[in-house]
Amino acid sequence: MSGPGDKQQPLQYEHNDLASPTEDLKVDYDEKSSHDQNGGTIVKAKGMAGSALADALLKEPPNPWAPHMFKLYAVLFVSYLCATTNGFDANTFGGLLATPTFTSYFGLNSDNEGLVTAMYVIGNCVGSVFAAECADRWGRRFGMTLGSCICILGVILQVSSDNRGMLMSGRFILGMGAVIVHTAGPAYAAEMSHPAYRGVLTGMYETCFFIGTILTTWTEYGLSYMNSTSSFHWRFPLSLQSLPSLIILTFVWRIPETPRWYMSQDKEDKAKEILVKYHAGGNEDSLVVKIELDEMRELISVNGADKRWWDWRCLFDTRANRHRFALVAAIALFGELDLPPTSYYLPLMVATAGITSSKTQLLLNALQTPIMMISALSGLRWIDHFGRRPLLMISSAGMAASVFIITACTAHQAGHPVIGGVGIAFIYVFLVIFAFAWTPCQYLYPSEVLSFYNRAKGLAALNLMNNLCKVLNTYVPPIAVKNMNYRFYILYGVWDAVGVVFMWFYFVETRGRNLEEIDAIFADPHPVKASLKMQVHEIAVGDQSAYNPSLLVTTPSNP
Repeated sequence: MSGPGDKQQPLQYEHNDLASPTEDLKVDYDEKSSHDQNGGTIVKAKGMAGSALADALLKEPPNPWAPHMFKLYAVLFVSYLCATTNGFDANTFGGLLATPTFTSYFGLNSDNEGLVTAMYVIGNCVGSVFAAECADRWGRRFGMTLGSCICILGVILQVSSDNRGMLMSGRFILGMGAVIVHTAGPAYAAEMSHPAYRGVLTGMYETCFFIGTILTTWTEYGLSYMNSTSSFHWRFPLSLQSLPSLIILTFVWRIPETPRWYMSQDKEDKAKEILVKYHAGGNEDSLVVKIELDEMRELISVNGADKRWWDWRCLFDTRANRHRFALVAAIALFGELDLPPTSYYLPLMVATAGITSSKTQLLLNALQTPIMMISALSGLRWIDHFGRRPLLMISSAGMAASVFIITACTAHQAGHPVIGGVGIAFIYVFLVIFAFAWTPCQYLYPSEVLSFYNRAKGLAALNLMNNLCKVLNTYVPPIAVKNMNYRFYILYGVWDAVGVVFMWFYFVETRGRNLEEIDAIFADPHPVKASLKMQVHEIAVGDQSAYNPSLLVTTPSNP
């Protein structure tokens, strides 16, 4: 360490990750760097342009290990269970389709299993109409509560089913409840997360989807070793679908409502109280909290469209909102129509490759979930470092390549089990690539690009579009594969490639900005360029080892 009188080398560092301001500082020496009038070194740090919050975070670097942050993590985990609710169904029913006691009890076959499977998705579509109103009018917690109650009712109907009609009714009601919690949950996570770690904390929401899938798929695999024809084989896995809903109901009224919702209800004192407690560790003079409140006060209206349940024009009424909605729609279209739903049809796909053992099919179905969760958690590490845009584009390009390889293997697997095995392996490669970027971003990115007053409606629309795509992807593949064979998969590869092109031209980058600051991106005539614009922070540093953020000045650079 140098002393005050020592000769200092001019120093320049580049700070590319303002979403995690305490990490990843890249330091380079620059002999051409200038000095301030006091003899200190001028240090340049590049970051997102026009971000007052980024400057505040540099002055008040958050500590992710502080006690108040662990309280925040616990609060957010309750909202993450909304994704787990959806995860319980996604693989529960797929595994049950490979369970003989289940299919024989309800008389399921290739002619009717598509409709039974789709009833959950149809329930999602119907529930989407009411989901936004529940989260907007009465709060995100109310949406989680009502949705969880409806989910439990649907589970009771399924578990007690003694005919196919009752099973379908239970799946329909479960789907209605799931979409309500799946609208309130990500909105809560995005609005409650600390701005320095929003990418990771909100991205964790959809990653917790795999908690449900892991529990159900491995439960079904374990039950396959029971030599019994008892209905316990399928009633018990179905009953597990109520577990996250019961936990949510236990804790949801012990967590706070989001500060942005309180601000929309003209309760600024409550909003500040929550921000101080969970974002500033009790420091009422926190600059970060002050800037968050200022931005909320400026952009959140107490008379906004979120107060009018019938008014969905807020998704289309301006150029900025149309752009937002186009991005949300793109997440649904490119995220759901990338491959036939493996969670439901993987057992059938491996059977096509010559693997007919129900135990092996269940094992392969169970293996995909922990593999995808590991990949999604790995992606969270890089989502703030590289940004949403590049990760999604690289992921879609890799998905397209995997689909073309799967298609080629499917075309030549007859009589060649090794080729069939390669095709199955690349299904898992596809899932790993998808989970790395798309799983964290599926609800993170829409929650970021939507403004407060159309966030709940936008997420409800996202759920509706997701489920319409799922209905299409549930009904069409069995018929299309039967008539077109492997050629049908080519369409998915082409569609994934189209997604890369669309993202290049229209996806904005949201890394490093507060939710309210993202609104300024869409107000710009060229939102994509504005989102990629960088700025230079010039900092006078008297001692290289003692960075003083209070001397920070920002100057915008050319895009």
